[in-house]
Amino acid sequence: MKVKCVWEHNGDDSILYASNFIGAFTRGKSKCEAIGKMSSEISAYLKWKGALTWDVPEPEIIQEKVSTLTISDADSDVLFDEEKKPLSMAEYEELKSLALKSARDFLTMYEAVPDKDKSVLPVRQTFYGEIPRSAYEMYEHTKNVNAYYFGEIGVQADNNGTIEECRKRGFELLAHQPEFLENKVYLGSYDEEWSLREVAICGSGGLF
Repeated sequence: MKVKCVWEHNGDDSILYASNFIGAFTRGKSKCEAIGKMSSEISAYLKWKGALTWDVPEPEIIQEKVSTLTISDADSDVLFDEEKKPLSMAEYEELKSLALKSARDFLTMYEAVPDKDKSVLPVRQTFYGEIPRSAYEMYEHTKNVNAYYFGEIGVQADNNGTIEECRKRGFELLAHQPEFLENKVYLGSYDEEWSLREVAICGSGGLF
Protein backbone atom coordinates (compact mmCIF):
# COMPACT_ATOMS: atom_id res chain seq x y z
CA MET A 1 0.00 0.00 0.00
CA LYS A 2 1.21 3.49 -0.88
CA VAL A 3 0.99 6.47 1.45
CA LYS A 4 -0.94 8.75 -0.90
CA CYS A 5 -0.03 12.32 -0.04
CA VAL A 6 -1.40 15.76 -0.83
CA TRP A 7 1.41 18.34 -0.80
CA GLU A 8 0.45 21.90 0.10
CA HIS A 9 3.18 24.51 0.14
CA ASN A 10 4.06 28.19 0.08
CA GLY A 11 7.54 28.26 -1.41
CA ASP A 12 9.53 25.66 0.52
CA ASP A 13 7.23 25.82 3.57
CA SER A 14 5.33 22.52 3.32
CA ILE A 15 2.59 20.39 4.81
CA LEU A 16 1.97 16.83 3.64
CA TYR A 17 -1.34 15.03 4.21
CA ALA A 18 -1.69 11.24 4.00
CA SER A 19 -5.04 11.14 2.25
CA ASN A 20 -5.53 7.39 2.77
CA PHE A 21 -4.62 7.56 6.48
CA ILE A 22 -7.33 9.94 7.64
CA GLY A 23 -5.89 12.72 9.80
CA ALA A 24 -2.18 11.89 9.45
CA PHE A 25 0.04 14.78 8.30
CA THR A 26 3.53 16.25 8.61
CA ARG A 27 5.04 19.72 8.27
CA GLY A 28 8.50 20.81 7.19
CA LYS A 29 10.58 23.76 6.06
CA SER A 30 10.81 21.87 2.76
CA LYS A 31 8.98 19.04 0.96
CA CYS A 32 11.93 16.74 1.70
CA GLU A 33 11.70 17.43 5.44
CA ALA A 34 7.93 16.80 5.48
CA ILE A 35 8.37 13.54 3.53
CA GLY A 36 11.12 12.43 5.92
CA LYS A 37 8.70 12.66 8.87
CA MET A 38 5.91 10.65 7.25
CA SER A 39 7.08 7.16 8.18
CA SER A 40 7.09 7.87 11.92
CA GLU A 41 3.79 9.79 11.60
CA ILE A 42 2.07 6.79 10.00
CA SER A 43 3.50 4.39 12.59
CA ALA A 44 2.24 6.60 15.44
CA TYR A 45 -1.12 7.04 13.72
CA LEU A 46 -1.64 3.30 13.32
CA LYS A 47 -0.80 2.71 16.99
CA TRP A 48 -3.33 5.40 17.95
CA LYS A 49 -5.98 3.60 15.91
CA GLY A 50 -5.03 0.26 17.46
CA ALA A 51 -3.98 -1.13 14.08
CA LEU A 52 -1.00 -3.32 13.29
CA THR A 53 2.08 -1.40 12.21
CA TRP A 54 3.84 -2.14 8.95
CA ASP A 55 6.85 -0.95 6.99
CA VAL A 56 5.81 2.35 5.49
CA PRO A 57 6.78 2.80 1.82
CA GLU A 58 7.98 6.04 0.27
CA PRO A 59 5.08 8.53 0.14
CA GLU A 60 3.50 9.09 -3.25
CA ILE A 61 2.37 12.67 -3.95
CA ILE A 62 -0.96 12.49 -5.79
CA GLN A 63 -2.03 16.14 -5.53
CA GLU A 64 -0.29 19.49 -5.11
CA LYS A 65 -1.61 22.87 -3.94
CA VAL A 66 0.40 26.09 -4.09
CA SER A 67 -0.94 28.18 -1.19
CA THR A 68 -0.75 31.82 -0.15
CA LEU A 69 -1.08 30.81 3.52
CA THR A 70 1.80 30.81 5.96
CA ILE A 71 1.87 27.02 6.02
CA SER A 72 3.80 26.77 9.29
CA ASP A 73 0.94 28.63 11.03
CA ALA A 74 -2.09 27.38 9.08
CA ASP A 75 -4.12 24.22 8.82
CA SER A 76 -5.02 24.08 5.15
CA ASP A 77 -6.92 25.70 2.34
CA VAL A 78 -6.84 22.68 0.04
CA LEU A 79 -9.73 20.32 -0.62
CA PHE A 80 -8.41 16.88 -1.57
CA ASP A 81 -9.78 15.33 -4.75
CA GLU A 82 -10.83 12.39 -2.52
CA GLU A 83 -12.78 14.77 -0.29
CA LYS A 84 -15.20 15.58 -3.12
CA LYS A 85 -16.52 12.03 -3.53
CA PRO A 86 -19.86 10.84 -2.10
CA LEU A 87 -19.73 8.66 1.02
CA SER A 88 -21.27 5.32 1.85
CA MET A 89 -22.83 5.01 5.29
CA ALA A 90 -19.96 2.70 6.31
CA GLU A 91 -17.37 5.32 5.27
CA TYR A 92 -19.27 8.04 7.13
CA GLU A 93 -19.49 5.97 10.32
CA GLU A 94 -15.74 5.28 10.17
CA LEU A 95 -14.90 8.98 9.70
CA LYS A 96 -17.26 9.98 12.50
CA SER A 97 -15.79 7.34 14.80
CA LEU A 98 -12.24 8.64 14.22
CA ALA A 99 -13.29 12.27 14.75
CA LEU A 100 -15.00 11.38 18.04
CA LYS A 101 -12.05 9.24 19.16
CA SER A 102 -9.76 12.20 18.47
CA ALA A 103 -11.99 14.46 20.59
CA ARG A 104 -12.20 11.90 23.41
CA ASP A 105 -8.43 11.36 23.49
CA PHE A 106 -7.74 15.10 23.32
CA LEU A 107 -10.05 15.62 26.31
CA THR A 108 -8.34 12.81 28.25
CA MET A 109 -4.91 14.38 27.69
CA TYR A 110 -6.18 17.83 28.63
CA GLU A 111 -7.75 16.61 31.86
CA ALA A 112 -4.47 14.90 32.81
CA VAL A 113 -2.48 18.16 32.70
CA PRO A 114 -1.99 19.33 36.32
CA ASP A 115 -1.50 23.05 35.59
CA LYS A 116 -3.59 23.91 32.56
CA ASP A 117 -2.51 27.57 32.50
CA LYS A 118 1.24 26.98 32.60
CA SER A 119 3.39 27.17 29.47
CA VAL A 120 7.09 27.09 28.59
CA LEU A 121 6.45 28.11 24.98
CA PRO A 122 7.50 31.58 23.82
CA VAL A 123 4.93 34.08 22.61
CA ARG A 124 4.63 33.86 18.83
CA GLN A 125 2.45 35.91 16.50
CA THR A 126 0.68 34.34 13.54
CA PHE A 127 -1.74 35.65 10.93
CA TYR A 128 -4.61 34.81 13.32
CA GLY A 129 -3.01 36.28 16.45
CA GLU A 130 -0.89 34.71 19.19
CA ILE A 131 -0.56 30.94 19.16
CA PRO A 132 -2.27 29.02 21.98
CA ARG A 133 0.51 28.24 24.47
CA SER A 134 -0.99 26.65 27.58
CA ALA A 135 -3.02 23.44 27.76
CA TYR A 136 -6.13 25.54 28.48
CA GLU A 137 -5.57 27.80 25.47
CA MET A 138 -4.91 24.84 23.16
CA TYR A 139 -8.00 23.02 24.36
CA GLU A 140 -10.26 26.07 24.06
CA HIS A 141 -8.92 26.90 20.61
CA THR A 142 -9.48 23.35 19.35
CA LYS A 143 -12.93 23.00 20.93
CA ASN A 144 -14.18 26.40 19.84
CA VAL A 145 -13.72 25.90 16.11
CA ASN A 146 -16.39 23.16 16.22
CA ALA A 147 -19.26 25.49 15.30
CA TYR A 148 -17.17 27.18 12.59
CA TYR A 149 -16.18 23.96 10.81
CA PHE A 150 -19.66 22.42 10.94
CA GLY A 151 -21.08 25.79 9.89
CA GLU A 152 -18.98 25.70 6.72
CA ILE A 153 -21.07 22.72 5.55
CA GLY A 154 -24.41 24.21 6.61
CA VAL A 155 -24.76 22.64 10.07
CA GLN A 156 -25.70 25.00 12.94
CA ALA A 157 -23.55 23.41 15.65
CA ASP A 158 -22.23 25.00 18.85
CA ASN A 159 -19.20 24.84 21.16
CA ASN A 160 -21.03 24.09 24.41
CA GLY A 161 -19.80 21.44 26.83
CA THR A 162 -16.64 19.38 26.26
CA ILE A 163 -14.93 18.96 22.92
CA GLU A 164 -16.39 15.46 22.67
CA GLU A 165 -19.92 16.58 23.53
CA CYS A 166 -20.12 19.48 21.07
CA ARG A 167 -18.52 17.48 18.28
CA LYS A 168 -20.96 14.60 18.84
CA ARG A 169 -23.92 17.00 18.69
CA GLY A 170 -22.57 18.41 15.43
CA PHE A 171 -22.63 14.97 13.83
CA GLU A 172 -26.13 14.32 15.20
CA LEU A 173 -27.39 17.55 13.59
CA LEU A 174 -25.61 16.68 10.35
CA ALA A 175 -27.41 13.33 10.14
CA HIS A 176 -30.76 15.17 9.96
CA GLN A 177 -29.77 16.92 6.74
CA PRO A 178 -31.28 15.32 3.64
CA GLU A 179 -28.82 13.49 1.37
CA PHE A 180 -25.82 14.44 3.54
CA LEU A 181 -23.90 11.41 2.23
CA GLU A 182 -23.78 13.03 -1.22
CA ASN A 183 -20.92 15.08 0.26
CA LYS A 184 -21.84 18.41 -1.33
CA VAL A 185 -18.93 20.84 -1.76
CA TYR A 186 -19.56 24.24 -0.13
CA LEU A 187 -17.78 27.53 -0.73
CA GLY A 188 -16.98 28.67 2.80
CA SER A 189 -16.47 31.95 4.62
CA TYR A 190 -12.99 32.69 3.24
CA ASP A 191 -13.57 31.37 -0.29
CA GLU A 192 -12.36 27.93 0.81
CA GLU A 193 -14.06 24.78 -0.42
CA TRP A 194 -15.46 22.49 2.28
CA SER A 195 -17.10 19.08 2.34
CA LEU A 196 -18.31 16.63 4.97
CA ARG A 197 -15.24 14.48 4.32
CA GLU A 198 -12.94 17.43 5.02
CA VAL A 199 -14.71 18.36 8.27
CA ALA A 200 -14.46 14.77 9.49
CA ILE A 201 -10.81 14.51 8.41
CA CYS A 202 -9.94 17.74 10.23
CA GLY A 203 -11.46 16.28 13.37
CA SER A 204 -9.63 12.99 13.03
CA GLY A 205 -6.31 14.81 12.79
CA GLY A 206 -6.88 16.96 15.81
CA LEU A 207 -7.26 19.99 13.53
CA PHE A 208 -10.75 20.81 14.79
